[in-house]
Amino acid sequence: MDFTFTEEHQAAVEAAKAVFAGVAPDGVPSPALTAGAVADDFDRVLWGRLAEADLLSLLLDARHGGAGLDAVALCLVLRESAKVLARVPLLENTAAAVAVQAYGGEELKADLLARAGRGEAVLTVAASGRTGHDGAELAVSARQESDAWVLDGLQTAVPWARNADFVLVPALSTGSGRSVLALVPSGHEGTVLAEQISTTGELLGELRLDSVRIPARDVIVADGAWEWLRNLLTTGTCALALGLGERVLGMTSEYTSKREQFGFPVATFQAVAVQAADRYIDLRAMEATLWQAAWRIDTGAGGALPASGDVAVAKIWASEGVRRVVQTAQHLHGGFGADTDYSLHRYHAWAKHLELSLGPAAAHEEALGDLLAAHPLA
Repeated sequence: MDFTFTEEHQAAVEAAKAVFAGVAPDGVPSPALTAGAVADDFDRVLWGRLAEADLLSLLLDARHGGAGLDAVALCLVLRESAKVLARVPLLENTAAAVAVQAYGGEELKADLLARAGRGEAVLTVAASGRTGHDGAELAVSARQESDAWVLDGLQTAVPWARNADFVLVPALSTGSGRSVLALVPSGHEGTVLAEQISTTGELLGELRLDSVRIPARDVIVADGAWEWLRNLLTTGTCALALGLGERVLGMTSEYTSKREQFGFPVATFQAVAVQAADRYIDLRAMEATLWQAAWRIDTGAGGALPASGDVAVAKIWASEGVRRVVQTAQHLHGGFGADTDYSLHRYHAWAKHLELSLGPAAAHEEALGDLLAAHPLA
C-alpha cells in the first residue's frame, strides 16, 4: 500500500499549517467551567482565513472555483485542524458541497457551490438522526407533491445548526423507500431549532421539521448520495480523531520528558514508555485505516466489501484509539491533566465527542458484521 501524497496534497497541508498556526485551543471558555455553550458562533475569523487560503473549496471543481482535489486532501487538512481544536464547520461544509457537486442538479450547483467555496454560504449536515444510533435517513420522511418535497421528522445533534445558512437533511421517501437529501435553509418555514450542547461545549441543534416544503431543485434524489455523504463524513471524523490523538500524544511526550521522579524524567520509566508506545501503535493503525477508507471513497475501487466496510474499520479504530490515547494521556499527566488552566482537558472532551460522532465503535462493528454476512469472503 503506497501512502505517498501528491504535491497537491502536500501543498494543502502546508497551507493548512500556516492558517492554523495562530489558533489557540484555549481561545474560548473551558467547557468544564461553562454552564452553557462556550461561544455563540464558530470562529468566523478563522473561517475567513480558510476561505482566503482556498481551503474551503479544495474538493470543488475548477468551474466552481475549486482545486478539484479529493477526500485524502480534505482528511489531511482536517487532521491539522484537530491538532488546534479549530472551531469551524470545515468537514460539514465541504462534505455537503461535494455531495451537491456529485449528485445535485445543475441549477443548485450554480447557485450554491461557488458561494460555499468562498465561505459566503455555510453548510452543515444533519447526520445523527433521532437518537444518534439509528440511520439519519429514518428520522425524517419525505413525500413529493408537485414541484416540491414535504419533510416531517426530527434530526438531533446537528453541528453548527444555529450558525449555518443551510442544513443538508437526509430523509426517506414515502413513495419509493429510497433516501433523499434536502437542502433546508436556516429559519425556513416549518422548522424549529432547539439548543443542544456537545461535550466540547459547542452549540448543536435539534432540528424539527413540520410539513417543511422544499423545492424539487433543492432535493437530491440520486441513488447512493446519502451513503456516499455519510461515508465521507465518517472518514473525515476519523481524520479529526487522528489529528487530535497525535497532538495529545505529543503533549504527553513533552510533559513526561520534563516531569522528574527520583531524579529522572518519568519518560525513562519502562511502564510509562510502554503505555506511550501502545498509544503510538493505536495512532498508526488509525492512520492506515483512515487512508484506506479515503482511498476507497476517492477511487471507487472494488474490494471484498463495499467501501462502507473500510469506513467502518476506520471508525472502529478511530473511536477506540482516540479514547485510549486521551485516557493514557490523563494517566501519565497525573492530576495535572485535569487542570483547567492546561488544555489537555479540552482535548479529552473533543475526543469523547469524536468517539461517539456518527456512531461509536460498537455500532460500526455491528455494521461491519452485517457486511461480512452479506458478502462472504472467499
